[in-house]
Amino acid sequence: MNHLRYAGLTFEEQRDILFDIVRSQPVVYDPLVTARAFGLPQWRMVAGIIYNTVWNVLTERPPGNGIRDVDLFYFDDGDLSWDAEDQVIKRGEGVFAASEIPVEIRNQARVHLWYPEKFGQEVSPLTCTDESLKRFSSETHAVGLRLENDGTLDLCAPFGLDHIFSFRVIPNRVLLNEPGYSAKAKRALEVWPELSVEPW
Repeated sequence: MNHLRYAGLTFEEQRDILFDIVRSQPVVYDPLVTARAFGLPQWRMVAGIIYNTVWNVLTERPPGNGIRDVDLFYFDDGDLSWDAEDQVIKRGEGVFAASEIPVEIRNQARVHLWYPEKFGQEVSPLTCTDESLKRFSSETHAVGLRLENDGTLDLCAPFGLDHIFSFRVIPNRVLLNEPGYSAKAKRALEVWPELSVEPW
């Protein structure tokens, strides 16, 4: 087994390999199908459910290994109240009841409202779901997918895919989130010891 066999390929090659992996793994593909039917505005399934699935496949670990939840982002700035987001979350509990892994739904239009209290710094409002990926604490984690109505997969990966296929965890210092980065990196190393982690 060579878990690094796809490292260093072109973005297009890695994208196609990612799509093949996603389509072959019900743990990630089934929630995409359900999310498409749910139909939230600007929705994307992001982060761990995607790159962790790649790592599990390439290291021949079981599906779902080390994956805590499915992050489902959407963007709705028409109502920035917590009540509006909570209603979507509650509807989602029923929609995703059959999911193997819990689904966590979050409105990215509201991030700037709770971020200062949670992380101790002000952030400007996001303008779309895809912009949120550029603010992740690790470039490696910044990947999102959407399943379109015609069955194609739409990818957002602002830092590319080579960090994922090279098993590298790389910080993204656009925000001061060293504690969050270090905690996630430490946990990832415990699950996938093949990883290399760049310190913050």
